Amino acid sequence: MTPSLVRNAFSNLLGAVIPALVALGTVPLVVKGLGDANYGVYSLVTAIVGYFAVIDINVTAGSVKYIAEFNARQDQKRIDETVFFGLAVYSLLGLLGAIGLYGGAHFFVTRVFSVPPQLVGEAAATLKLAALGFFLGQLQSYLQSIPQSLMRYDIAGRIEMVFGTGVPLLTVAVLMLGHGLFEVILLRVVASAINCVVLWRCIRRLLPELAWRRPGAQIRRELLGFSAYSFLSRFAGLSYAYADKLIIGALVGVTGLAYFTVASTLANRILSLTFRLSGVLFPAASALAARGELERLRALYLKASRYVVFINASVLVLVAVFSYQILYYWMNPQFARAGQVVLAVMALSQFIDSLTSLPSLVNDGMGHPRVSGMFALVRAAFGLVVVWFGVDGWGIVGAAWGHLIASVLMTCIFLAAVHGRTVPARMKDLVRHAYLPSVFGVGLVAVLADAGNRLFDGGPLDLVLLVLLTVALLFAWGALFVIEKDDKILAWSRVKGLLSMRKAV
Repeated sequence: MTPSLVRNAFSNLLGAVIPALVALGTVPLVVKGLGDANYGVYSLVTAIVGYFAVIDINVTAGSVKYIAEFNARQDQKRIDETVFFGLAVYSLLGLLGAIGLYGGAHFFVTRVFSVPPQLVGEAAATLKLAALGFFLGQLQSYLQSIPQSLMRYDIAGRIEMVFGTGVPLLTVAVLMLGHGLFEVILLRVVASAINCVVLWRCIRRLLPELAWRRPGAQIRRELLGFSAYSFLSRFAGLSYAYADKLIIGALVGVTGLAYFTVASTLANRILSLTFRLSGVLFPAASALAARGELERLRALYLKASRYVVFINASVLVLVAVFSYQILYYWMNPQFARAGQVVLAVMALSQFIDSLTSLPSLVNDGMGHPRVSGMFALVRAAFGLVVVWFGVDGWGIVGAAWGHLIASVLMTCIFLAAVHGRTVPARMKDLVRHAYLPSVFGVGLVAVLADAGNRLFDGGPLDLVLLVLLTVALLFAWGALFVIEKDDKILAWSRVKGLLSMRKAV
């Protein structure tokens, strides 16, 4: 992998890691400040707002692809058309969604979901305020993609890190000052507005010649044509990500929803971080495919898969094995008892889902968004049916097991369908080169860690020592059997270079 690609990957990752850690660290304080029931309402409001994002037709995906191509050809006219077409689309979508949220606020909290009567007024007012946040969030999402399309993940990552860190901390401050749910949402709305201004100023510096230009028919056709099938993936992903919470809110209630949201959000936040590492493969795959360098793309894909699978599997071990302790010390004993199984099962489900991330990026970069879009739609429909039956029969634990069943079945189907067809690598090569180096070693470490967790339950010190030992074993296996020889040589040469520089100083 080229140094430029690696730098962009880690910049993209850093923009998510620090905000994720801060957000997760502040969850207990937010839950305490709002209370379990109010936090459930907060989860419900964010789920409804997130669900409305299904109207996003994913012009962002097409913009990233085409702005990257036009920038490489120094075609400023096409860049102008693409940028302002995207802004027009997302302004319209944001306005439509905001109207729907504002007008339907009272209906959602009184007719659709189980909101306690004493919280109905605040929930409806909060949802109306969140309508403005939805409009700003749509603009923010598109503006964030423009520096990424120019391979300036460093800028996008820094902005995301600042706002992603500041908003959770300010949320805690608002609650400590005695304010409530409405003020928390107001803070997020104001932050989105400022974020949009900062992003626009950065875009103007990156594209100093950017000027308003009416998008021509060809640009509209290309962007909408590519984005139409990418929209299916986004529609399905957002539906699936938020609909489980809506189902739980309707069948179980807001307190059960709070327990499920905390556990599932933790699993999702942690295991989705590596997607930031792999996300830069999309524009890279587009460029390699356009130049016909399929063998180079194949090698890059297999190597990236090898490392991402190992990282995700290692994280899975730490989250699943120590799920009870994580919730116990992070939240409280009640959350640990209610969410232990949910956290472990959802972490495994997220890991299985992560196996489709890199193939989907390469598939789309090769110009086949229809395949990933149709698969995502079927996967979401099947998953929601299974989750519904799981919640109806076994509550929040049933929801987690429903997610896992859907993940295993649909991931196997997708991997078998795309490899050797729209992804230039055979399935057996992927298994041999990417999966097998991690399966045996990480699986053995998981068994040992689980046995140690059962035998040495002596308190925080034993837990810390056991976690450190588990991390050391995972690191040793990765260094010995996962990292490829040429990357070891390159890493060692960089270390020696740094050491020689320090000696010279």
